[in-house]
Amino acid sequence: MSTTTKIDPFTLEIIKNELIAAGDEMFHALQRAAMSPIIYEVLDYAAGLTDARGDLLTQGNGVADFIGALSFAVGHVLDKLGRERLASGDIIILNDPYAGGGTHLSDVALIMPIFHEGELVAFAVDKAHWTEVGGKDPGSWTTDATDVFQEGLQFPGIKLFEAGKPDEGLLELIRANVRTPDATLGDLYACVGALRVGERALHRILRKFGKGTVLRAMQELLGEGERRARLELVRLPRGTYEATDFIDDDGIGNGPFEVRVKVTIDDSFLCDFTGTSAQVPGPINCGRTGLHSAVRQAWKAITDPLLPTNEGVFRPVQVVCPPGTIFTAERPAPVSTYWETMQYATDLVWKALAHLAPRRLTAGHFLSVCGTIIHGIHPDDGTPYLLVEPQAGGWGAGADKDGENGLVCAGDGETYMIPVEICEARYGLRVEQYALDIVDGGAGERRGGRGLVRDYRITSAWATVTATFGRHRFPPWGLNGGHQGSPNYLELVHEDGSRTSMGKCARQLLKRGELCRLHTGTGGGYGDPARRRHARVLDDLRCGYITEEQARRDYGLRDAEEPAPSPLRSDKA
Repeated sequence: MSTTTKIDPFTLEIIKNELIAAGDEMFHALQRAAMSPIIYEVLDYAAGLTDARGDLLTQGNGVADFIGALSFAVGHVLDKLGRERLASGDIIILNDPYAGGGTHLSDVALIMPIFHEGELVAFAVDKAHWTEVGGKDPGSWTTDATDVFQEGLQFPGIKLFEAGKPDEGLLELIRANVRTPDATLGDLYACVGALRVGERALHRILRKFGKGTVLRAMQELLGEGERRARLELVRLPRGTYEATDFIDDDGIGNGPFEVRVKVTIDDSFLCDFTGTSAQVPGPINCGRTGLHSAVRQAWKAITDPLLPTNEGVFRPVQVVCPPGTIFTAERPAPVSTYWETMQYATDLVWKALAHLAPRRLTAGHFLSVCGTIIHGIHPDDGTPYLLVEPQAGGWGAGADKDGENGLVCAGDGETYMIPVEICEARYGLRVEQYALDIVDGGAGERRGGRGLVRDYRITSAWATVTATFGRHRFPPWGLNGGHQGSPNYLELVHEDGSRTSMGKCARQLLKRGELCRLHTGTGGGYGDPARRRHARVLDDLRCGYITEEQARRDYGLRDAEEPAPSPLRSDKA
């Protein structure tokens, strides 16, 4: 069948869902085969299919920071190698943070061209956070790197497999340069397996419907995505909207850094970050393709989160930013904690437009991934361990809802924290507290969601902590008279009872019995707290979401008033 032949809508819908199912198959295959909790528990990865030009067709749920990263990765491979140097069975490995959908070196993309009847028809792509890619510190990402060479192995878009045969020399090089070779190579082969699942699924679709029909359907689906996105665009008020904010520091003593955006809504959705601070000496820098992914997150939030994740949906989006800024860093700027900046890009667009859609865009949330690494020796078997995980925190309130408690940040999307049981079994740490953190902040007619507090007790002879908790100095913003939220921070509690509080740290030493306590922020409030319904204030107090002092100070509750009986538990409880 010619690719110009019109496809009936029923067949088109079936092929669309077959492609989505193929992406989901890839996603679940990677999760099942991976060896590192950051992948199989947290879901810090993405997987999907693009067409032969690199336009994204489908992407399984996972890290929202990777929206668009897959298509940029394929585009980079096509630019570098060209179609003529690609063959069936090839797999290219890429983690360039400055191009090709790169974020930081720990996020490694594998790209497989898919051929059918001798023609390049698509690519299978995945991108996953490997716990170890080498570098100067355990876990590879760190808060005090000063150039990219300290952050691990760089894969500039080279063949890992050629015509189905692995490059054994490259695999040995990886094994020799990472601290957890079995886990790293296990995750690598899990990513390879997911690509092959995608390839098989696509071949199944091609055989079922015919190559011409499927290739035509791919283009129809991209066009449908664009049409749906533009229908959402015309519903937004035309105009120009601006926002400014400040990033705390770069991890090595510099800062704060001003970041800004100007969003123009017209026939396109144009986000101009001109005026943002230049790239910085510490590792919070973000690359240009990361900036594009950050804007795409905000675009889906302001239009319709249920829009399909394909390249057509993002065609109305334009991003402008000069080179060499904190959002468009250039080699060899360090980038290992890029999310601290990338999340600000999403949040800036969100902040600029929040007043346009208060029932869709909430007040500011805790924002940071609050990335945490704890490295030590397992007390049971004496083997080294590496806990690498994000944290969850409080989201801002909206016009018709309180903020969400204990939810991962916008950039982490459909991900999770590592369960307590896994932390204690795999790493020998003791989790002594995991609770809502009831602190000042987030008051409003609609209350900001609560962050979390999580305690790790060190049970081995020693452990080191590396962590980056952004929004430590500049809390989440409130909306329409709501109060700002609370900051993120971590505390180290030493054996003599002394405490050290900070937003970022690298390789802080803790001894047996000492404690690492992680605090994530409360989201911003929405509306004047004085307008919060009296019954809601009493219910918040009864449920423990606010203290008596907060009830009096922020909401005007009188001392003589008693909380109403709980609808959630009996009076006898």
